[in-house]
Amino acid sequence: MKVFKMIFKNTLRHKLRTFLTILGFAIAVIAFNLLRTVVTAWDSGVEASAANRLVVRQAVSFIFPLPLAYKDKIEQVPGVEKVTYINWFGGVYIDKNQFFARFAIDPQTFFDVYPEYLITKKELDNLRKQRNSCIIGDDLAKTYHLKIDDMMSLQGDIYPGSWDFKIVGIYKPKYKTTDATQMLIQWDYINERMKVEMPGRANDVGWYAVKIKEPNQAAEISRRIDDLFKNSIAETKTESERAFQQGFLSASSAIITSMNFISFVIIGIILLVLGNTMIMAARERTREYAVMKTLGFSAKHLVGLIFGESLFISCLGAGLGLLISFPLIEGFAAVIPKGMFPVFILEPVTIVIAILSALLVGIAASVFPILRAIRTKIVDGFRFVG
Repeated sequence: MKVFKMIFKNTLRHKLRTFLTILGFAIAVIAFNLLRTVVTAWDSGVEASAANRLVVRQAVSFIFPLPLAYKDKIEQVPGVEKVTYINWFGGVYIDKNQFFARFAIDPQTFFDVYPEYLITKKELDNLRKQRNSCIIGDDLAKTYHLKIDDMMSLQGDIYPGSWDFKIVGIYKPKYKTTDATQMLIQWDYINERMKVEMPGRANDVGWYAVKIKEPNQAAEISRRIDDLFKNSIAETKTESERAFQQGFLSASSAIITSMNFISFVIIGIILLVLGNTMIMAARERTREYAVMKTLGFSAKHLVGLIFGESLFISCLGAGLGLLISFPLIEGFAAVIPKGMFPVFILEPVTIVIAILSALLVGIAASVFPILRAIRTKIVDGFRFVG
């Protein structure tokens, strides 16, 4: 117990220095947690990918459409269980700063392929009956204080004109990685209007989502689908949903990699800050350690004092940083557009890494001061002036 008391007193000997070290440690932990949360939030779409879903898109580029007629042919491929089509609608809701995904879907098949969007039978029936109806995610409804029977007015960009949609359902996410910020509207409603206003864009869809029976046959089924449309005016590229999501992230992979790297550089900065504090403390106490050796304190006592102080400071800094990180990240999640980061939470893996890093930094920062204290001879310690 006396050793712990000495550790506590040593830590508080220079209150300002200790306070600034703990504060710097806490800020570094906060920065680490925030950067890692951005990285994990960015990757959440990939993590939410289903192993039994394929995506069929235009081979040249995702931005080019595919004919609606492809659906029946894809359904005939062995191993395919269900096929639905999706189209990016775009548009502006309120203003251009309000970003969230707006998709035109086939309500007859979409929820069979994407069972993670939970809606009632009544909501689905209403979506199928009413041409200008839509279903929105639970998070989107909370963000804009929307409810069933409300109207959402969008100004079209990809599909010009004014569009009014009636909310007939609010879907719940089945998993925490399920995006609950989307707006799902009827593709038929869009297509009927395009036949009149822009005939050249009618009967085209963005991509197909294919539910397969056996995930381990994904590569073979993908090849069969692509073989169907070889040498056609719209050749396809079929890939797993995970690969499709990763393709979206590849454009920003350098940024994400940099952020991931910087988050771990911060750990090195923490080590330098705490290491400098411990070295200064050990230097100031050189004569004290010589006196302790004279009184019969062994090397393990000195190791315990220095190691304990370093670990105590690192744990205090990490604890303070984690304590502040939770409300801070919740605040960021409330401010940033939901559609940009549908899942923005401090993941358990980030917390574990932060705690382990704090412990490792506390251990590493004490190594040099411990070696100095042990190796310094008693006579040299008494001669030391610092």
